[in-house]
Formats: sequence, structure tokens, C-alpha cells
Amino acid sequence: MALIIPVSQVECQKKSWKTSLKEAISDPGQLLSLLDLSPEQLDYELDLVNDFNLRVPLPFIKKMKQGDPNDPLLLQVISQAKENNIIAGYDDDPLLEQGSQQPGLLHKYHGRVLLVLASACAINCRYCFRRHFPYQGELASGKQLQASIDYIASTPSITEVILSGGDPLIVSDNYLKQLIEKLEQIPHLKRLRIHTRLPIVIPSRITPSLSQILSNNRLKTSMVLHINHPNEIDHVLATNLKPLVQTGIQLLNQSVLLKGINDDISILSKLSEKLFECNILPYYLHQLDKVKGAAHFSVDDSRAKKLFQAMRDSLPGYLVPRLAREEAGKHAKTLIF
Repeated sequence: MALIIPVSQVECQKKSWKTSLKEAISDPGQLLSLLDLSPEQLDYELDLVNDFNLRVPLPFIKKMKQGDPNDPLLLQVISQAKENNIIAGYDDDPLLEQGSQQPGLLHKYHGRVLLVLASACAINCRYCFRRHFPYQGELASGKQLQASIDYIASTPSITEVILSGGDPLIVSDNYLKQLIEKLEQIPHLKRLRIHTRLPIVIPSRITPSLSQILSNNRLKTSMVLHINHPNEIDHVLATNLKPLVQTGIQLLNQSVLLKGINDDISILSKLSEKLFECNILPYYLHQLDKVKGAAHFSVDDSRAKKLFQAMRDSLPGYLVPRLAREEAGKHAKTLIF
């Protein structure tokens, strides 16, 4: 049986987040071996040469159940042959984000702009709507980043900047500090929002330096985490998030409704409860963006509505996320219920 060092052990917790990033597993066979699994135990066929390669850090693997080929965390990251099926309505750019007039900046919603700050993630989620995104030439970096900042400064209607990617927390603390210092000099900006999954898969990414940077600026800062299943939340994550809460950072969560992973009322309810225990408010429950390669995760709207109603019937209102989808060309998310 393969040995995995528990992330709660002192030796593992001393490891820097950048080291954990470098040690991320990219070979499906190695991942299965770490979980004491063989390809013969799977009821799905692996894709060993997918262009959107497997990538998953060891702290996230530790949260998976040994010997379970259908572990809900494993299914989010393992590359399957069914991703190559051509399904009508699923394409490379479901939200029509590619080819923006200002590379690295998306201005879809009134008052808010999104900066594509990084091209990589700590983990490659198989349902990612940007899994085919051509980051080269579409990244807010160097001269393009400065051009984006100039655009924001010249547009008084923009009051909030959203950092996205890839994962924006994959850049260094110092890089973030310099960017935020520039943004807070723009008088009409009020809020900064960071969308990230990195703290979930490598909790040590929440460094004392990062907490200080996010709290020591005039912008009201929120962090939107991406947690799909209650098994992703453990004591290590809760402990590492505490400094953010203590410094006044608003923590929110958005999930994607995924077939065979969280399309169950007990799982969704437990997720909301565990989020709140960590001072994270459930924010959105998204219907899947129709990106090529992810059709097997799709949950139809009728089932989604039934699950949502069941959550409303069993949970207090503040624990019920909004059920929504994002549609290309729309100026706001579309609420489904």
C-alpha cells in the first residue's frame, strides 16, 4: 500500500506552498498508485495523453479516500477518455472570452472588470471552463497589465477589480502587493475580489505575508473560494483560513454542480454547513459551463432545481447559495430558480 504523509504532520506543514506546487502529480498512474488503486479497478477508461494534463498537489490527494475509484475529489481531477467525446453544444470557449479588445482584461459586467492574472493553476479541474483558453497573448502581464490598469483608471464606472486566471494566487506575494498598491491609487475603485482554488489544494498558500497584503490596503477585499464537496474542507484548511477572517477579509464560496460528485442534497447541505463553520458564506452554485471535454459532469436543470428547492427547505437562507449559470453576452449571471 502506498504511503502518503498526512498533511497534518509537522514535516509536511513546514513545506512551502511553492514546493508543494512543484511536487504536484501529473501522471495518472502515479496518482492511482498513491491511492492504492490500479486501472483495472476503474469503471472508466483513463486518458493518458490529454492536452489538458492531469495536475494535482499532494495535500489535495491526501483528502481522497484510499482504494476508492469513485472518490468525489479524484473524479474532479482524473483525466478520462470520455473527455474526447464530441458533444453538440460543448466547445472550447463557452463564454466567448477569447480575443478581448484589451488582452488580459474582461469587462463583461457593469462596474466590474476581471484581470486574467495568471495562466496556470495548482490543480487542473476537468470541468474548468478555461481548459482551452489561449493564455499566451490573453494574460494581464507586463505592458498588457499596465494597459489594463490605465483602462481601469480612465473608466470611472469601474468600482471593483476581480483577479482571476488560471489562479491569481499562483503569483508571488510581492507581485500581488505591487499590483494592489497600483490599484488602490485609483480613486473610484472600492473593492478587490480574488477568485481562487489554490488555498483548498495547498492550504499553506495563505501565508502571513499574504494576509497582511490583503488587509493593509484601502480596498474592501473579498476572496471567493472554489469548493465543490465537503471532503475538501478539513482542519488544516480551516486553520490556514483563520488569519484571513481575523483581518477582515470576506470569504465566499462558489461551487459547480457536478454529476456523480455533489448532485445530492445531503452532500450539498453538508458542504454549506462546513463552509459556514469556517466563516465562508455559500455564494453561488453554478450550472456547468458547456466546455468541450466536460459534458459527463452535466446535471440537467430540472434536477438542479429540485436539489436547490431541497436546500431551501432544509437550510437557513444564509446557507443556500444562488443557483445560476453564466451565459455568453449576458451582463449578469442568470438565476435558474
